[in-house]
Amino acid sequence: MKQPEFVQYDAYVRRSVDDMTARAERFYEQMDTRRTVRDFSHEPVPSSVIEYALRTAGTAPSGANLQPWHFGVVSGPETKREIRKAAEEEEREFYTRRAPQAWLDALAPLGTDANKAFLETAPLLIAVFAQTVGHLADGRKVKHYYPTESTGLATGMLITALHNAGLVCLTHTPSPMRFLNKILGRPKSERPYLLLVVGYPAENAKLPNISRKALSDFVSYRAH
Repeated sequence: MKQPEFVQYDAYVRRSVDDMTARAERFYEQMDTRRTVRDFSHEPVPSSVIEYALRTAGTAPSGANLQPWHFGVVSGPETKREIRKAAEEEEREFYTRRAPQAWLDALAPLGTDANKAFLETAPLLIAVFAQTVGHLADGRKVKHYYPTESTGLATGMLITALHNAGLVCLTHTPSPMRFLNKILGRPKSERPYLLLVVGYPAENAKLPNISRKALSDFVSYRAH
């Protein structure tokens, strides 16, 4: 077995507590404005912004550092139309047959239904895949460990990077999503994780009147 190699970590910058707190507060205030948007503008997004956001996603931690993710970026109208058609077929099944009433009741405040026009309106779709297997630099096939968790971390960083840059997005998860493999030509070893809809909000974009939990509702502390 090859022995691990280590390099000096020299990129870390030690900051004062006041500076750390101020930076954390500013970042929270920025991220607190993040909302899921369903009304998108047709305006195209800068490819340079998307590239850097994807680079940011690629910095996420992963099981054994195998980076088990793939991001399929879709901007072509024909492919977006094909994805919308397939997604709406699954969504109609969900809303009319698959979803229990409790789930439909939980979704009611969001005003969602089987119509997913945003899949064509938004300038960009990013199909996120979790890879169950991959290949090492020398060509050997390797099993990926914790691909779902790793891909979730990368996706969260991608969403954060897009918001930080000034774009909005929507996480869309029609189930099942295997149609994405076929449409985008991805192998069976990649499992569709979610479909990220990306762009600028429409001028008249509306949001459901909902709120986030208070910190005390989702955090606990133990000091001993």
